[in-house]
Amino acid sequence: MADYDRRGGDRGGGGYSRKRRYNRADDDDQDRGDRRGGPRRRFNEPPPHVRVRRQLIGIAENPMRPWHEEVQGIASLMCDNYDDTLLRDNFVNLCLQVALEQPLKTPFVAAVVLLVNTNKSELVERLLSRLTEAIEERIGQGEWRDVKLYLKLLGCLQSCLEGDGVFPVLEELFARAVDLQTASSEDTIGTELVKIILLTIPYIMATASGDAAQKAADLMDKTDIIASEPHALQTLIDPYHAGAGEESSTSSLIGLLQKQLQHEAGKGWELKCIPRPLTFPNEDIELQSRLDEAKKHVLPVIKVPEAVVAGPRPLFPEVYFSVYSDQDVESVPPTTDIAASLIRDALLDGINVLDFNRNAVARNLIEVDCYFAAKTFTARATPFDRLRDIELGRSTWKPEDVAVDAVFSQLLQLPGPEHKLVYYHSVLTEACKQAPAAIAPSLGRAIRFLYRNSPRMDLELVYRFMDWFSHHLSNFGFTWKWIEWVEDVSLPDLDPSKAFIMGAIDKEIRLSFAQRIKNTLPEPYQQLISADKEKDVPDFKYATDDFPFAAEGRELASLLRKKGAEDEIQAIIEKIHADALDRNLDPLVTSTDVFVTAVLHMGSKTLSHVLAAIERNKDRLLNVGAASDAAREQILQSTIDYWAAHPGVAITIVQKMLNYNILAPQTVTRWALTTTAGKTAGDALAQTHIYELVFNTVLKVSSRVRATVSAPPAAQDRDSDAVMDSSFDADQEAEIKAMRDLFRAMEDALVPWANGSKDEMIEGEFGNGDGKSERDALVKRWGARWLRVFRRRAAIEEAFVQEAGKKREAALAALAAAPAEPNAEPEKNGDESLDIIE
Repeated sequence: MADYDRRGGDRGGGGYSRKRRYNRADDDDQDRGDRRGGPRRRFNEPPPHVRVRRQLIGIAENPMRPWHEEVQGIASLMCDNYDDTLLRDNFVNLCLQVALEQPLKTPFVAAVVLLVNTNKSELVERLLSRLTEAIEERIGQGEWRDVKLYLKLLGCLQSCLEGDGVFPVLEELFARAVDLQTASSEDTIGTELVKIILLTIPYIMATASGDAAQKAADLMDKTDIIASEPHALQTLIDPYHAGAGEESSTSSLIGLLQKQLQHEAGKGWELKCIPRPLTFPNEDIELQSRLDEAKKHVLPVIKVPEAVVAGPRPLFPEVYFSVYSDQDVESVPPTTDIAASLIRDALLDGINVLDFNRNAVARNLIEVDCYFAAKTFTARATPFDRLRDIELGRSTWKPEDVAVDAVFSQLLQLPGPEHKLVYYHSVLTEACKQAPAAIAPSLGRAIRFLYRNSPRMDLELVYRFMDWFSHHLSNFGFTWKWIEWVEDVSLPDLDPSKAFIMGAIDKEIRLSFAQRIKNTLPEPYQQLISADKEKDVPDFKYATDDFPFAAEGRELASLLRKKGAEDEIQAIIEKIHADALDRNLDPLVTSTDVFVTAVLHMGSKTLSHVLAAIERNKDRLLNVGAASDAAREQILQSTIDYWAAHPGVAITIVQKMLNYNILAPQTVTRWALTTTAGKTAGDALAQTHIYELVFNTVLKVSSRVRATVSAPPAAQDRDSDAVMDSSFDADQEAEIKAMRDLFRAMEDALVPWANGSKDEMIEGEFGNGDGKSERDALVKRWGARWLRVFRRRAAIEEAFVQEAGKKREAALAALAAAPAEPNAEPEKNGDESLDIIE
């Protein structure tokens, strides 16, 4: 038995391994340490600046720890180690950084600063100096969100400022807003300045005392002039497309803020949702008195330039949109409460600033109740049906609904959100993964709201919702309660609800495959997925003799597959021309259909195959398009026909053909809005892939124009300046003219559909030919919705071109004013290649 123990038990072999001996030695050392009563391992405490950073970044995240204890702990740690230079510098920088990147925590950061002010007021002076410098710098750059966030921090520090504190800065900003609005009713910078002022006032009033209420009232009397007047561009960005005789139910954001603040002033500035971290228990009366008696600081002067700039982000008036606005129980703050705007604003800043970390954004959304006053929200994951049982006087606001509402307000923002749409998709997906029991029911009610209201929503937003809906389902097994909408399956295809269902199913198939999606749908939906959609590769229509020119089509496909000579291909094309003339057909259009179908069939395996096939035959396709507009349109028609069961593939191929200049943008819009819409008597306007094809084409054209007009003028050699500038201007004008011609052609094509004067509607088989049938009304509605989308797009792009022109003129003036630099010969050191690499 002893021999067995010495050999290491059942491990076998002779003696102990080196690893075992070292482990045993470590064990012996630990045993000796235990016998001495000392620690087994020494832990070095992080330096003060690391601890302060960690605690300040994570402030208010723990709902179990009282705010006043957390704030006191950070302030004490800061004051006890004040002699640490690194700590002082990091603290100031960190306060400014948290204010920008985590705006939900700004009131808590300000509370720490106010407590530090009771012991080390010189640090607060330093912070105020840096803060005002940062505000002044951001105003000069037009970074208005940063200005708003810094002013929010400054407003939370109002109680430690002498005199009027932040109010003079707001008065100065309002003076600039008045000047801008007086100069132009379409100005958006002035509107943004008023929004900043109105969002700063509540944070001032939450900590201010004395005559601050009167100063706020005086300032709001001034802002009412601008806030109460609807902006000239508001109708363009309204998420709802009101029909004839209808009025929109949305309100401008600054108009809503103005009314909310006036209502709050009437209640004595309760501001119940804003957290008060410096509310201490009764036993801490001494600390409260120290706060009241702390030093007051003079706010450094913030200079606001006479001419303010719009900045890098385009500014548009904003409207307040909610997906929970029609519920019988309030699960989000009502628009009459200032909390609706303050909570939404803080969440949106966090969403848009932290776009590089969707996990952190989702966590902040889920934990939103940690950052606002107690009893602002009901408990997390409370079922909606249980809200009715909550006693009167208690909050029924669900934190999950407020978070989801904020993301949808960005996803469905017009003319567009700050980031790519897929970012907001990912935020909702991540939030649903982190807290599925809480977020999923909220998303379900949001989906139902948007589906019910899709007929009256802006068409662009309907398709954004459709894209998100299909994308979101793809992340969660394509499961949805389709049975709720089963009655809409029997509606005509022109009905907006039926069009949404068909479009969503098609997009789901693009993200998966037809059979899988079919298995997730109830029986009544099965008819919407044809047998052709279950085929990975479409049938080659010339494989049998059911179509004219079938033999020539098979021969062309065989030659293309074998990479036959051009002479052989041309011989077949000429044969098709001859036969087409005998049948009174357009020879070029006919041969184009056969040739393009053969090319697409040859490349039907993958996208790489089809791109290679198009590239190989690009010259012939270019020649065909240049020879005839009808033949160029036939290239598009043949592509759509071949991939009719998989329109997503067709759209991708068409976009590639636009890149190759095989197709022109006006070819796409004319084919969709005139040819195809005419053949279907307007039915094409309700088809998802038609809208997607046109919208992507317009986006491609406008993106090219934006890239051209935004290119900075290069500092060229002065002798060649005139030649280079004239060449650039000519290219720029050509791009701009092409874009304007495209929008003009679309306007001409859509107006007859919108007003019911299209020949196909008057002479159609539906109704009485007077344009007053139910079907005609649906077609007119679709035409009006299309028209609104592209009129808005045209106005936005025109405004961008005008603004870019002003910036370019200013840049050219600056270059002209700069002194000429003498041409210097590059110094040669015998290793020119290394210089180039470096």
